[in-house]
Amino acid sequence: MAIEQELAQASNWLVYSAMAVYTGAFGAFVADLAGRGARAGLDTARDQARELAPVGSASSVGGSAAGSDVVLVAAGESDRPERALGIAMSLTWLAFVLHVAAVVLRGLSVHRAPWGNMFEFATTGAVVVTAVFLAVLRRHDVRYLGGFVIGPVLLTLGLAVTVFYTEAAQLVPALRSVWLLIHVSVAFIASALFTIGFSTSVLQLLQERRELARAAGRTPGRGRFMDALPSSVDLERTSYRLHIAAFPLWGFTLIAGAIWAEAAWGRYWNWDPKEVWSFVIWVAYAAYLHARATRGWDGRRAAYLAMFGYACLLANFLVVNFFAVGKHSYAM
Repeated sequence: MAIEQELAQASNWLVYSAMAVYTGAFGAFVADLAGRGARAGLDTARDQARELAPVGSASSVGGSAAGSDVVLVAAGESDRPERALGIAMSLTWLAFVLHVAAVVLRGLSVHRAPWGNMFEFATTGAVVVTAVFLAVLRRHDVRYLGGFVIGPVLLTLGLAVTVFYTEAAQLVPALRSVWLLIHVSVAFIASALFTIGFSTSVLQLLQERRELARAAGRTPGRGRFMDALPSSVDLERTSYRLHIAAFPLWGFTLIAGAIWAEAAWGRYWNWDPKEVWSFVIWVAYAAYLHARATRGWDGRRAAYLAMFGYACLLANFLVVNFFAVGKHSYAM
């Protein structure tokens, strides 16, 4: 038992270490976004200088000089290595390695898959979010989402070590099943995709607001870094693709959970609060995808539907687990 306790303690320290590195990564991502905003502002100033300079007049010489200065500054900015972004990605990978090691040691300390209670589900789910983000980066350059992914990961780990923490222990008999691996692991991946999709939807709404302000002849307020991000249309398409990938995985989670329920309790459906809310989540995202695909609900309305689905997901995790008594209460 001493070895198991040492492994559990080492896992806890690795979680804290990962949180410290994630914090550095988050700060670097924020710095990168600020730098993107500054570069975008220089590009806008350059374009305005070119448009305002009268052609062929004496002032055009000064205007051209001013425009050249802006161009030179902008070029200097663009030629600099993306240091903040490089630091952010390096720290994210380091934190991910520490995070994975923490989850592995937790599993070794209890001789099982480390997702038998809220603490383990939170820490493992958070590492899956990071893993999915890094996997998506292999095919799509979505590094601009870094701060909006690492932020929720940090928040989840903070809740895990302060609110959800549970000492390493063995599972109750109902959880000792191969379906624990299947059901919960797929739920992790689906939840990670939903989380990244939610972050993208939030950015989409912010970007659309800025675009509408410009179309009305107004200057957008704060958030100049948004000028360096994709358009609201592109962000909405990215969010839609993420949700398309997540939805069938959540459907499989429901099916696997029903099979597990039949094996553990003798019934496929027991009207347990977790079961009901998992189905509510499926219905919410089904409504979003249906409206998006068949009724042309893109843009703001689609984003609101997607965010409603994620609100249901959060309610299932943060509210149902704490305040609803049911057959899943032992997973606290």
